[in-house]
Amino acid sequence: PAGTDVVTLAVTAARRALDSWQGSLSDIGMIVVGTETAKDMSRPLSAWVAEELGLTGAVRSYEVKHACYGGTLALRQAVEWRRSGAARGKSALVIAADVALYAPEDGGEPTQGAGAVAMIVGTPDIAEVELHSFPYSQPAFDFWRPVGQAFPSVEGQLSLDCYKTAAESCFADYVAFQQSEGGAAGESPRAILNALHAVCFHVPFPKMVKKAVAAVGERLGLGEGETSAFFEDKVAPTMRVNARVGNCYTASLWISVASTLAGLERGTRIGAFSYGSGFGAELLTLSAGPAAKAGAWMPAAEQDLPSAQSLQPVSMQMGSSGS
Repeated sequence: PAGTDVVTLAVTAARRALDSWQGSLSDIGMIVVGTETAKDMSRPLSAWVAEELGLTGAVRSYEVKHACYGGTLALRQAVEWRRSGAARGKSALVIAADVALYAPEDGGEPTQGAGAVAMIVGTPDIAEVELHSFPYSQPAFDFWRPVGQAFPSVEGQLSLDCYKTAAESCFADYVAFQQSEGGAAGESPRAILNALHAVCFHVPFPKMVKKAVAAVGERLGLGEGETSAFFEDKVAPTMRVNARVGNCYTASLWISVASTLAGLERGTRIGAFSYGSGFGAELLTLSAGPAAKAGAWMPAAEQDLPSAQSLQPVSMQMGSSGS
């Protein structure tokens, strides 16, 4: 609707999460927003959201920026805050929200989208984020937007190469950990990956994910058929909502995770690969909680999707580049 911006998206997602939660605002001890759609160079986006929610008092409030990786960093910080004991029983409200815009007729224009995902980090009713994660970073100018520049600058091939390098490194680290410390000694990389019910990725556009999976398969020594089967069985089904909403930057991965968790039996494990230009990445694993199977958050999200309208026709050539 007219007037919708990143704050509107973040607040709507937060209210839906809070409405379905058993706690109250007084139980929130942290609000953190991962975004690259900042409204101010000083005031955090969390302040706008907290103001709309009426969230004040003994609350840690801040914004995290690392391109599309920011929402994952926010979540990890909240999880580690809880696990450290510093939360003193409080919960965290974590939001990943962005509006992805490119210059008219830019090559990235067909991929743009907007969205927000809000997560309350407390008791793991919907999912538990497992303690060990697998990060990788390497500074690069693959995607950036200097202060005062309305649209991002993108080095397309470099960004794809960085994304593939990050995916290869994070998955190789995960497999090595499982083989040495995770109870999968002697198991093949294929068996370790197939033990996950699904693997979600940050989705700039689906073809980019497919190329990254191919790179992961090659790095881990999988055959072409094994890699293709892994993509079709474990990865492609997680992108069904992403294909409809476009790239939502920090929210992209967590849209995939939210839709994938819905309907899962308790204890089912999934992977979540996050990437942000600049660049930094991290592979997380999650286990479905007792409330995952009901998927209570999905009906409202599904109602939003049919209301999306095309504002300007896109040529077939441009459309295919974002498929």
